[in-house]
Amino acid sequence: MRKTQRITMAQALVRHLSALRIEMADGSLQAYVGGVFSIFGHGNVAGLGEALAAERHTLPTLRAHNEQGMAHAAVAYAKAQFRQRIMAVTTSIGPGATNLVTSAALAHINRLPVLLLPGDTFASRAPDPVLQQLEDFSHGDLSVNDCLRPVTRYFDRIMRPEQLLVALPRAIWTMVDPASCGPVCLALPQDVQTQAFDCPEDFLHPETLRFRRVPPDGAELARAAQLLRGAQRPLLVIGGGLMYSQAWEALRTFAESHGLPVAETQAGKGSLPWAHPLNLGAIGVTGSPAANTLAQEADLVFAIGTRLQDFSTGSHSLWSQAPVLCLNVQAFDASKRGCTALVADARLGLEQLQTALAGWQPAAQWTARARDLAAGWATRVTELTTSPLPSGLPYDADVIGAVQASAQGSAANDIVVCAAGTLPAELHKLWRSSAPGGYHVEYGYSTMGYEIAGGLGVKLAHPDKEVIVMVGDGSYMMMNSEIATSVLLGHKLIVVVLDNRGFGCIHRLQRASGSPLFNNMLDDCVVEGGKASAIDFAAHARSMGAHAVHVANIDALRQALEAARAASITQVIVINTTAERSTADGGCWWEVAIPEVSACADVNRARARYEQAKQAQKL
Repeated sequence: MRKTQRITMAQALVRHLSALRIEMADGSLQAYVGGVFSIFGHGNVAGLGEALAAERHTLPTLRAHNEQGMAHAAVAYAKAQFRQRIMAVTTSIGPGATNLVTSAALAHINRLPVLLLPGDTFASRAPDPVLQQLEDFSHGDLSVNDCLRPVTRYFDRIMRPEQLLVALPRAIWTMVDPASCGPVCLALPQDVQTQAFDCPEDFLHPETLRFRRVPPDGAELARAAQLLRGAQRPLLVIGGGLMYSQAWEALRTFAESHGLPVAETQAGKGSLPWAHPLNLGAIGVTGSPAANTLAQEADLVFAIGTRLQDFSTGSHSLWSQAPVLCLNVQAFDASKRGCTALVADARLGLEQLQTALAGWQPAAQWTARARDLAAGWATRVTELTTSPLPSGLPYDADVIGAVQASAQGSAANDIVVCAAGTLPAELHKLWRSSAPGGYHVEYGYSTMGYEIAGGLGVKLAHPDKEVIVMVGDGSYMMMNSEIATSVLLGHKLIVVVLDNRGFGCIHRLQRASGSPLFNNMLDDCVVEGGKASAIDFAAHARSMGAHAVHVANIDALRQALEAARAASITQVIVINTTAERSTADGGCWWEVAIPEVSACADVNRARARYEQAKQAQKL
């Protein structure tokens, strides 16, 4: 007879999570859930809170300051672990739950796992309407948690304790499956959390989790090999799927064996060391001239583990002349826009293609040209990040160069974290990634406010690494409270704040679109009766327990970085930068729709350029 224990639903949930183990790529076993971020409220403190307290020595509960921030940290943790481990997040039933929506969307778009456990209103409906309850005039079973349905891969509401026995394993397997991986949500009515049931003991001792590696279909593999053999000028475009497959050695072998140039998306950056002679660097709108030049000359693009986002493809104009072979574990991604699909795990797909393509080489001059362009770009990156400063404020490349140089030979121990604004473009081009995972930029959702919280999640995943968060003043203002969390938890970050006094990236886009200056830079936003903004970011960071300084120039930044590396608590370094300059090298067209009719001549000229550029777009 199946043995059972009389425990609450919340206790069963927590004990299952605490017992889960995952077999890692190296064969070792680790806890699958690294911890639970929690901000308690009336919807989760009595039920789930009691269960977490009982298991806090085996499943750590971490206190945060903002629900969106802690969910960002949990997502970043999973990304830093190459999706092999996760964190859970629990909130109360009202604004805490809806604060999760942005993070869930971020995780969904980036194919990253996180377990969301928001409290929910009473299943019994006895006290309806309870505090924070949404009342919909047409749907009696609706709660604010239903906002999470379109931004999660799996959603369930646990209305009876026994339903957990089915729902929780489904949620876990959704995150473990590489094809469906993404955020999952179990909404937990607060009364059901506290209800007891006869829980089977085997549920409290779950089997070890293992990742599935999907091999390629034989016919698809043969077609892919045929396409590659017929190409003289193939280009590899690498996305995050290769990183999550941990297929970087398979990529290196494949590229070197066949002399194939490699370009990297934001999520794929670091798949090859920056100095590898076949690494052309970043691709697309934020791409290097080396990668983008060969993209326009390629006769086949082999896209591996990428969603083919518009920033990578130049809104489908960058390599419109070339057919695309797409290796992806998710058929939805592999078959986009007429691509020839090879649905498989990236590592297995590359390894089997390596065997199928034995002896094949593209045109020798193509490989030679790729090596020359890659070497030229590496030299140019050094110039851009180390050249003497012109008069006036520094720009992002100057700061990036100082941060990277501060590693003093230990760059492989650094992880840079960023998300939105100009910095991801500059970092994509200029940051020199030495090892997979050393470049952590969230650019699928381009989430302002992710940076500091994400840095905390990365530090939790890799406490032995130096985590350097690079963030603009606009993103800092949107979310910064996890500086205090990093101090509370004893996880040091180095946060470099680049203050250009506004939304500099969109300011330049606005001007390029022909529009007048409006609503982006702080000095342009002062209304009658208002006052120009003057924010002391260093003082603000010090108020949250960090050590913080405002430096006057790049030389002072270098000195501050040296001190920050030697410190033991979170360091915040603020430097003023210009919004008027960015790295001109590289890049390509990106579709931003321009008004078809305008009274502004500059807008009309921008519209004409837009219509001309669209002619190269592959529909």
